[in-house]
Amino acid sequence: MVVVVGFGFVLHELAHKFTAIRYGYWAEYKMWFQGLILALVTSYFGFVFAAPGAVYIHGYNIKKSENGIISLAGPATNIMLAVLFLISIPLASQYGLLSLAILGATINSFLAVFNLIPLVVLDGAKIFKWNPLIWVATMVMALILLVYSVWYV
Repeated sequence: MVVVVGFGFVLHELAHKFTAIRYGYWAEYKMWFQGLILALVTSYFGFVFAAPGAVYIHGYNIKKSENGIISLAGPATNIMLAVLFLISIPLASQYGLLSLAILGATINSFLAVFNLIPLVVLDGAKIFKWNPLIWVATMVMALILLVYSVWYV
């Protein structure tokens, strides 16, 4: 589970970083030590709430559209990973990895849904501010994937 969550988290943050760099902005990951402690404590109780850090973007006059696209890159990456895990289910089941494929789809779709919540500190607020229709379409897609991956179990 740690590998699947870590993989989804790292690729989510790298997507933000590389998209920001593509627009010519400086982007760096900053660890949040309290978030790491929170992840360890919650994992003891059978679930993981992880917020170990985030990518911070630096630049002047970042356009609303650029900020929206940079913010969308993370959840879109989790959606793509969820789809890849779902597509891999037939092959994974042949090698005894069915639960890993389902877990990968569930975790990544959950990460997308969670990050799309339109709260100021999350990606969803920036995406919604930029383009509410894209936010709705992305959230619906992430919710469908989450329901399907949970239902599959």
